[in-house]
Amino acid sequence: METTLRYLDPVVVSRLKNMELRARLIVEGFITGLHKSPYHGFSVEFAEHRPYNPGDELRHVDWKVYAKTDRHYVKQYEEETNLRHYVVLDTSPSMRYKHSAELSKLEYGAYLAAALHFLMQKQRDATGLIAFDESVHTLMPPKSTLRYVRQILAKLEHLTQEEAAERRTSAASVLNEVAERIARRSLVVLITDLFENIAAHDDLLKALRHLRHRGHEVLVFHVLESETERRFRFPDVPMVFRDMETGEELSLQPAQLREHYAEAVQSFSERFRRSCLEHNIDFIELDTGQPYEQALLAYINKRRKLT
Repeated sequence: METTLRYLDPVVVSRLKNMELRARLIVEGFITGLHKSPYHGFSVEFAEHRPYNPGDELRHVDWKVYAKTDRHYVKQYEEETNLRHYVVLDTSPSMRYKHSAELSKLEYGAYLAAALHFLMQKQRDATGLIAFDESVHTLMPPKSTLRYVRQILAKLEHLTQEEAAERRTSAASVLNEVAERIARRSLVVLITDLFENIAAHDDLLKALRHLRHRGHEVLVFHVLESETERRFRFPDVPMVFRDMETGEELSLQPAQLREHYAEAVQSFSERFRRSCLEHNIDFIELDTGQPYEQALLAYINKRRKLT
């Protein structure tokens, strides 16, 4: 139990419990129990029982369970979930970076992913996990049971503990693959530092648009350690910087590059922000030096006002 729940902070759980994350652009229904599902439970996978609520169709009541327990329970099917949700997590070597922050970008992303998975399950929406570096190496299709969410949390634990493979990020090709593999319109949440080859930036933006073209709602959480990766605030002494994905090294004194570097990162982020805005993609910058739950809760509140 301790292992599978590492990335689910009880304090955050208590704050998320009564909140809902609704997808603006998904038109296949609303949260189960709040609106009648367009699916009727035939030719779909049985998921679990849930307590009967006034308004539920009697034909879905499990009378065998009632005979044993004297309580009414309804059979819930995977297709009863009104929203399919995927967390697409970048696990490339650059995501393991940390300098002044308590958590690496990957650990920070895992905490964020765990909160999102929990939130979706509480809404009885199906949630799944895709993890990648230069290719997709983890694919857990969406399901809506708590047991399955615990399996996802265990996988997050494993992903953050295993040694990084010597691979480079290939987010563009991965997102194009994801766009083709997800058949039903879904909410796709990408958690990444966007450290892609410069030549691949255009391809990455096209891949995000590809997801939107396929009818998915897309959120991009851009995770960086702002103090060092956005503002380049390292001690003003000669230092050797090593690329975590290529192994290339560069010797320099940070003060000589700080201003130019910060401007380049700002320009890069603004380009992604503008392109995402043009295509109804939410782009949210996160700082591993700040509590992830503050940014998450602020974002959920913003979306609640828009729905």
